[in-house]
Amino acid sequence: MTVKQFGPTNLDATLIPKIAQQWGTPVYLHDQEFIENSCEQLLNMPNAYGLHVRYAMKANSDRTVLRVVTNKGLDLDCSSLDEAARAFAAGVPYSRMMLTTQEVPSGEERTELEEMIRSGLKYNVCSMTQFQLIADFAKANNIDLSMRVHPGAAGGGESATRDTGSEYSCFGVHLNDVPQVKALADKLGLRFTQVHVHIGSGGDPEKWRQNIDRELGFVKAYFPEATTVSFGGGLKVARMPGEKQADIAALGAYATQRITEFKEATGRELQMEIEPGTYVVANSGHIITRIIDKKLTNELNFLIVDGGMELLTRPLLYGSEHPIAIVRQDGTLLSSEYDCIPTAGLKSFGIVGRCCESGDSVRLDGDGNIVPMLIAEPEIGDYVVIGGTGAYSESMSPENYNSHRKPPAVMRTRSSELVLIRKKQVREQLVQNELDVKL
Repeated sequence: MTVKQFGPTNLDATLIPKIAQQWGTPVYLHDQEFIENSCEQLLNMPNAYGLHVRYAMKANSDRTVLRVVTNKGLDLDCSSLDEAARAFAAGVPYSRMMLTTQEVPSGEERTELEEMIRSGLKYNVCSMTQFQLIADFAKANNIDLSMRVHPGAAGGGESATRDTGSEYSCFGVHLNDVPQVKALADKLGLRFTQVHVHIGSGGDPEKWRQNIDRELGFVKAYFPEATTVSFGGGLKVARMPGEKQADIAALGAYATQRITEFKEATGRELQMEIEPGTYVVANSGHIITRIIDKKLTNELNFLIVDGGMELLTRPLLYGSEHPIAIVRQDGTLLSSEYDCIPTAGLKSFGIVGRCCESGDSVRLDGDGNIVPMLIAEPEIGDYVVIGGTGAYSESMSPENYNSHRKPPAVMRTRSSELVLIRKKQVREQLVQNELDVKL
């Protein structure tokens, strides 16, 4: 029997040439049903005294994605004032957002922040400087705050660049400084009703459990007024075959047990909050690229595709792996890393993009060298479909590098309709903010 579907979204290979013909390549493809199902899994996570799920919108901030996620009941975690404003423009009220940022706004941006907070935005204090910035305003307006705490312990990131809990990370008020910030807050009559820790992305679930224990410990010690405890995000997603995905039910059960024990010891009921991004959207997404050239060096066969690091930077930035499917121009699925098919007749190719960078490849080793992949041999004009790209691809890409234009994005709806959700950038947009200065 010929296999036509591949990947977590059961993507039909015959759709690939249809999408390419209608919107060109490269093109981002998202799946509404997968996103909604991920939201439901998270909302059904076991909990003791209530669960609040926020979507980390930095994973994918497209307005259609934000609407799908918030319509399913998730609120938003924003990492900048601009993200919050962007979400508001998409129709999400500030009352459904929390701002956790490195920014220390001043001038017009400070005024904007205060207006957002008045409209219901939850402000997550990440430093003494931020607290001093907002303290008088919060006191005058009787606003409760949240605090992000740096736990002072090795985090749970999948790589050093995604570890936000170690001594090499500066995110949050360091645990050693919490008493000082709390003392000032108590003096001003301000309350931290939420405590937040995020230790990294895609790491060991055991680190996540340790974070639960550690965070509940300092909530008990320093935050008697806290009613919500946020364990952050970073839930591991299995992009590649053989990878182990975070067990939401098991992590929720552990958190439930520990929060229940906290209640027995203190008499306090804590609502649990989580803020996943990758878990919601990563495996909903694909990038469809077209093979534009084939080359042979003394060492390696190369396929050159029309979309690379300017669309997906994770392999270059993190050494991340993404599964590859090869689809013929007629829609035949030639090979799929998702399903490890076929198992014979494969050939080794390095797959590279069109940017003028030696690291522009979909797979690199720890030293930044291109890693060849065993795939069915395609022809120029066939398609390389890159999976697991719904998160931290278009939202984190080095947009317009080599003056390449941002590609279109398409959503496959629950009814299997293909809908354009972002147009391809036009050349005029590359220079629209540049001034015609004569020197």
